[in-house]
Amino acid sequence: MRKSKWSLLLTLTLVLSMFLAACSGGDKDSDSSTGGDGDKDKPKEDVPQVLNIIETAEIPTMDSVQGTDAVAFQVMNETMEGLYRLGPDNQPTEGIAESHEVSEDQTVYTFKLRDAKWSNGTPVTAQDFVFSWQKAVDPEVASQYSFIMGPVKNAEAITAGDMKPEELGVEAVDEKTLKVTLERPTPYFLSLTTFATYLPQNEEFVTSQGDKYALEDDTLIYNGPFTLTDWKHEEGWVLKKNPDYWDAENVKLETINVKVVKDPATSVNLYETGKIDRAGLSSEFVNKYKDHEDFKSYGEPVLFYFKYNQTRNEALANVDVRKALSMAINKKDLVDVILNNGSIPAYFSVPKDFVTHPETGEDFNAANGDMLTNDVAKAKEHWEKGLEALGKDKVTLEILGGDTETSKKMQEYFKSQLEENLPGLTIDLKGVPFKQRLELDEAMDYDIQFAGWGPDYLDAMTFVDLWVTDGGHNKMGYSNPEYDKLVKQAKNDLADKPVERFEVMQKAEKLLLEEDAAIGPLYQRGASQLWKPYVKDVPIHSFGPDYSYKWAYIEK
Repeated sequence: MRKSKWSLLLTLTLVLSMFLAACSGGDKDSDSSTGGDGDKDKPKEDVPQVLNIIETAEIPTMDSVQGTDAVAFQVMNETMEGLYRLGPDNQPTEGIAESHEVSEDQTVYTFKLRDAKWSNGTPVTAQDFVFSWQKAVDPEVASQYSFIMGPVKNAEAITAGDMKPEELGVEAVDEKTLKVTLERPTPYFLSLTTFATYLPQNEEFVTSQGDKYALEDDTLIYNGPFTLTDWKHEEGWVLKKNPDYWDAENVKLETINVKVVKDPATSVNLYETGKIDRAGLSSEFVNKYKDHEDFKSYGEPVLFYFKYNQTRNEALANVDVRKALSMAINKKDLVDVILNNGSIPAYFSVPKDFVTHPETGEDFNAANGDMLTNDVAKAKEHWEKGLEALGKDKVTLEILGGDTETSKKMQEYFKSQLEENLPGLTIDLKGVPFKQRLELDEAMDYDIQFAGWGPDYLDAMTFVDLWVTDGGHNKMGYSNPEYDKLVKQAKNDLADKPVERFEVMQKAEKLLLEEDAAIGPLYQRGASQLWKPYVKDVPIHSFGPDYSYKWAYIEK
């Protein structure tokens, strides 16, 4: 779309919980859940315990050490279980571990496992965790999330190829006792054990499946509240209550039917006709439904931004070009008109209302304030300076994005804003399915990528360490030794100095954005949805999986 059309449219029309006592728990209410007053009474027996929902993308993988995205993590959260899982209050609650002890120096955790079994009848043992965790750090496996195992002793040396996976600080003392040794005290370690990369895998079963493991629902086994069935790629899947789950008596839902629907209008129509129980609302539907009794809106500590690949197009290796691109887009109009769902403009790399200073209680963003704000005049200055350095007067860049209707609208808006405000720039758009975008990201086969990130644990580091040199999720050729040094200090030297650690991460953020413009923040996501009032007790999480259905039920 060109300037005139957009102008018309615009004129017509938001772990350190154990480490930092002052953490807020994110924009989502810490005990937020859908449905009623949280009544825990069992549902009426004559009400079918069936939940019908949609996702906007296919499951990219069900291999827990290879998962990187919200869709996979959501399904893994329902079908698998680690030592701990996120409870309704966003705190770790017992999973396969029924208890644990911590050494006096806070570096050795000993977990006692409960009697639990896989869906094929095999017991879940300590060795299942040893196998999976060693697999996650094995450089030959090349897990993008190997870095999240960093607190475990020798993990970083193993992923660097300097030690063997067998030297990871995890030991099966016996079938029901798992001993974990950390590099240094990590008070948010229990929170990490709720994350997908820390899930167990049964070596015998995984080996028996070979290259087919986790590609279909029948090449997996499950130890969580539900099992995955009827996985029809790009169409949907079904979750069935797992009768072998150790806590099955507290799982009320019998079936969760999930369809892949990319068009918001189709989603709303399915909701209105009673075929689904939850529908996300795009901008054109928010005003229509904001006064509806089923309407719910909340903020999330989830960021979306441009990733600038500095290796494929020489223009993006120029810091002035990156600053120009970051400052040329009106983010306020983006969230108010295109999204209209409670999202807010982002001028930061760590979300607002996510974590706070351990001493002053100020939000993480307070020290640096807004960076890379919308300023067309300055954007043009940086653009002209960048073009001069390149010896060019024209540049063509491709933006890689998604294939949903909302993504397409945003892509057109980006193109309109950038071409209008930066003379000589041509933007080509490439919208692809989510799984393909992940593959292109991994291959670094893009110029600019519209990407997003939600926290994996309650700590600013879950955003800060994304951009270290050769990081598993960097994938854009950004490298700054000073940035790496600051992140290393925060992870290692200052692990037991919360105030200094927090402030070092703030320095890293300022370097990332204000000096290097390594990424271009766009918005912090808000969610506007319709939920059927008969759906009860679905916790909404501020990190990790978006929801938990273990405690959900239908009451009509």
